[in-house]
Amino acid sequence: MLTLSNLSKTYPTGDTALRQVSFEVPAGQVVGLIGPSGAGKSTLIRCINRLVEPSAGEILLSETNLATLQGGALRRARRRIGMIFQEYALVERLTVMENVLSGRLGYVPAWRSFLRRYSPDDVAQAFSLLEQVGLSDHFNKRADALSGGQRQRVGIARALEQDPELLLVDEPTASLDPKTSRQIMRLIGSACRERNLPAIINIHDVMLARQFTDRIIGLRAGEVVFDGRPEALTDEVLTRIYGNEDWTQMRGEDTAHEEPLAPTVDLAEGV
Repeated sequence: MLTLSNLSKTYPTGDTALRQVSFEVPAGQVVGLIGPSGAGKSTLIRCINRLVEPSAGEILLSETNLATLQGGALRRARRRIGMIFQEYALVERLTVMENVLSGRLGYVPAWRSFLRRYSPDDVAQAFSLLEQVGLSDHFNKRADALSGGQRQRVGIARALEQDPELLLVDEPTASLDPKTSRQIMRLIGSACRERNLPAIINIHDVMLARQFTDRIIGLRAGEVVFDGRPEALTDEVLTRIYGNEDWTQMRGEDTAHEEPLAPTVDLAEGV
């Protein structure tokens, strides 16, 4: 369970990115975080994992207040948070397997991480995760030889290799084509359901958020202006979040070409 209470962030310039944001994300729930550019979505995610220091409020992961941790306690807490990045954040010269195993770096001594020596259990789990994301045949391929969709799959496997208690996802489909975007969202949702893992996905694509998340939170100017089920995201609500626009073309398009939720055997082909 993740609980945010009155989370606020004001930068030294005086700009306020978050204004007393409060909500809970129970185990297994996938939350889509939407809103216009500058609404505070990325700041919110980065405050949770403390890449950005919050100005006020609480960030409770189970019983731990992440907002007050420092030093080793903060490093240990970050092991509990899996992060999937928009730009993948892979080490290009390393293999797919080495990148996935880097998810265990917070759990091994420095000398073992330097030598990239991991336990048999860690390696076995990495192979299992690569099979789940459709990349088992690519384990020894360098990351810079992969397509965008394949790189994002490696990022998913690396985050899950941490055995996290919370998954934070920052624009996972921004650089991907529509078919690959749907596959990536489906993989994230499946992983969360299988592990009863709470997740927050910062996403610009409202149609993908409607189809692949359990709940949507809309931010505008650093404040929560909507929190509800995807089907409650009406034209009126979208206008409240984004401003005046003709939303008629969006209605119904998100389910017009819906695919099965379960991954198929050819997900990795050409992705």
